[in-house]
Amino acid sequence: MKRENIKDKILKQQDITQDEALFLYNILPVQDLLSLGNEVRFSKIPHRRVSWQIDRNINYTNVCISACKFCNFHCTLSQKERSFTTGMEEYKVKIDELLEAGGNQVLLQGGLHPHYDITFYEELFTALKEYCPSLKLNALGPPEVSHIAKMSKLTVKETLIRLRRAGLDSLPGAGAEILSDRVRREISPGKPDAKSWIEVMEEAHKLGIGTTATMVYGHIETTEERVGHLFAVRDLQKRKPDGTPGFTAFIAWPMQVRGTKLERLYHIGKCSPVEHLKMVALSRIILYNVPHIQVSWLTIGKELAKLALHSGADDMGSIMMEENVVSSAGANHRISKEKMIRTIEEAGFRAWLRNQDYTPYTPHQQEGLA
Repeated sequence: MKRENIKDKILKQQDITQDEALFLYNILPVQDLLSLGNEVRFSKIPHRRVSWQIDRNINYTNVCISACKFCNFHCTLSQKERSFTTGMEEYKVKIDELLEAGGNQVLLQGGLHPHYDITFYEELFTALKEYCPSLKLNALGPPEVSHIAKMSKLTVKETLIRLRRAGLDSLPGAGAEILSDRVRREISPGKPDAKSWIEVMEEAHKLGIGTTATMVYGHIETTEERVGHLFAVRDLQKRKPDGTPGFTAFIAWPMQVRGTKLERLYHIGKCSPVEHLKMVALSRIILYNVPHIQVSWLTIGKELAKLALHSGADDMGSIMMEENVVSSAGANHRISKEKMIRTIEEAGFRAWLRNQDYTPYTPHQQEGLA
């Protein structure tokens, strides 16, 4: 297998095969792979600019029936001392703090609650938009949408239409983990399967709803399953209707397992920095049709994030004013607005603040507050 032939296909934005992808990951020298990822990045985005965002994660509940073995955050309804559903007064405080910090978007996620159907989410989204009309809701993930549809006896399309009408602006790629049913049955037995994740995203793309895609690796999956996941995202992006955003970005990060059931069962260790950089580069190479590759600084830290910006990534994601799920399993990195800009500049790039759709964003404090 000649690397020159593979590189030629990559730079022409042609599909590579699984064998070629595995050659890049397993055989090609690391520096060559990272350099190729960087070359693809600059062929798509020639400017030495790196984007970032101000938003806040808010968990509307921690009650979830999916029983993911990597999650320390969730609980059952019977665990009354731990379970919660966020109330409107608390939302108002959190939104006020977000606006004061110059942000305009909430990443709203929770779990597969056994009692909440579409009405709960419609009422919540409507109330949030009434309080702050300018607020952007990057809300729910495909497993949540699939669960809501099932609970409400609706199709996925009907569910997304009603959520959008209530205030949904975009859909995060949460709950993908690895798009392999073998893996999903083992690590998240109650979560919808890979086909369901793809179905939700495909319907969202048809409706013109912008989305992102994710991967959580470094647990029980094989390298072949990682590549299969990337190919599934690539091929789904090919099917998006012309003129719609589809996947605007892809984010991969190593599984955080500290204190989780997954760690106890499989004795999973940490991924090496080199492994993460290789995944960034491979993602950029395979996903030629996804505009942006984002760095997961939360799970890898800002020093490794700087290197990832030279391995194919062009986006640093959000400062994440609040994050509970990944942090509860060992991700303890934090970053301020000032440190975000400094980190990007230290890596040799110019920072630019963006919206979810990658248009420039100029903060207006207290904008749109009812």
